[in-house]
Amino acid sequence: MISVSEARAALLRLISVTEIEQVPLAEANGRVLAQPVSAVRDQPPFSASAMDGYAVKRDEVELHAMFQVIGEAAAGHRFEGRLKAGQAVRIFTGAPVPDGADFVVIQEDVDRKKDLITILDQPGASDNIRPRGGDFTIGQTVNAPRLLRPSDVALLAAMNIPKVPVYRRPVVALISTGDELVMPGGTPGPDQIIASNTFGLKAMLEEFGAEVRILPIAKDSDTSLKMAFSLARDVDLVVTIGGASVGDHDLVAKVSADLGMERSFYKVAMRPGKPLMAGRMGKATMVGLPGNPVSAMVCGHIFLRPMIQSMLGYEAQEESLQTATLTHDLAANGPREHYMRATVAAGEITVSPRQDSALLTILADANALLVLPPHAPAQRCGDTLHYLPI
Repeated sequence: MISVSEARAALLRLISVTEIEQVPLAEANGRVLAQPVSAVRDQPPFSASAMDGYAVKRDEVELHAMFQVIGEAAAGHRFEGRLKAGQAVRIFTGAPVPDGADFVVIQEDVDRKKDLITILDQPGASDNIRPRGGDFTIGQTVNAPRLLRPSDVALLAAMNIPKVPVYRRPVVALISTGDELVMPGGTPGPDQIIASNTFGLKAMLEEFGAEVRILPIAKDSDTSLKMAFSLARDVDLVVTIGGASVGDHDLVAKVSADLGMERSFYKVAMRPGKPLMAGRMGKATMVGLPGNPVSAMVCGHIFLRPMIQSMLGYEAQEESLQTATLTHDLAANGPREHYMRATVAAGEITVSPRQDSALLTILADANALLVLPPHAPAQRCGDTLHYLPI
C-alpha cells in the first residue's frame, strides 16, 4: 500500500493538460481560461455621467448659481456642441459628458424653469463623472489559468472579446461493473441493486469541469468488461467502479492488464477507498475505484478532483483543509488515513457515529470529511481538527 499523498502524486504523473480551444463568449462560463486575454477598448470609452442631472463647468458650481440649458445628452446620444460659460446640458446616466463640462449637478439639487436651472442645494464633492478608462483600459489583461464565472464573462464582453481560449474539457468514461447492478429506473432482480455510484460521480466530475460519458454496465465477465473498455478508446480518463479488489469476481485488474494497462499502483492506505488502482491504458489514464458508494465518492473528492483540475491547467495543490472544534470524543485511528463523514456548523464538527462505506444517507447529510492521520491518538471534545469541505 502507498500513502494518500503518494497516490495523489502518482495519479498526477499519469495525466497531462488538455489542448486549447476557442469557444464563443456565450459558452465560456464555467470554462478555464487557457491564455491571457486583453481588452481592445477602454471602459468606459468616454467620460460618462454617473447620475441624472446637468453637465456644467466645475468652477461655476456654487449655491444659487444659474445656468442656461442648451441641449441634452443621453446614453448612446452625445451632445455634439461645446459648453461655454453659464451653460448646462441636461444629461442622463451613462451619457457622454459634453466637451467643456467637467461636473454633473444631480437633478435633485436644482430647480428648473423652462431652459433655466438654479442650484438650490449645496452640491457634494463628487463630480458624478465616470472617467474614460476608469474600469479598464486598452491592453489590460485577464490572466490565466482562471475559472470563468459570470462576472468574468461580463468583463470579457465589456472588453469586446467575442471568443475565448479555454482548455478542452477532459472526457471521462464511467464504467460500473458487476452482475448485481441495474440502472436507475430499471427492474432489479431479487439479488440486484441500483448503480448509484455512476450518477454521483458523473455529477461530481461535471462540477470539477469534465465532460462525462456513462458507459453500459460491465457484467462480471472478461467479454463484457472488454467491450466496455472498447467504448472508451477516445477518452482522456477511464474510471471503473467496482471490480478492482482481489475477489474471484473482481476482473478489472486482470482484464485491464490483458488490454495493456501499465499499472502505477494498487491499494492506498486510506479509509474508505483502500482498493484503488491506477495506470495508463493506451492514450488514456485509468483509475479503478472501489465499488462501495461512499468509498467511490470519497476517492472522487481526494483523487479525481486534482486530476481534472490539473488537466484543466491548474497547478496541482494539496487539499484545502479547514479546522473546526470537535463536539465529542473520538477513538484513536488505525494505520490508514481516515476520511470520516461529518457535519460542520458554526465552527464545530460532529462526526457521524456510522461510518460504513455503504451508507449513502450519511454521506448525503455530511458537508465535511474529518481527516485523521494514520495512528492518530484519541481525540477529545474541544480539540481542533482538520476537515475537507464537501
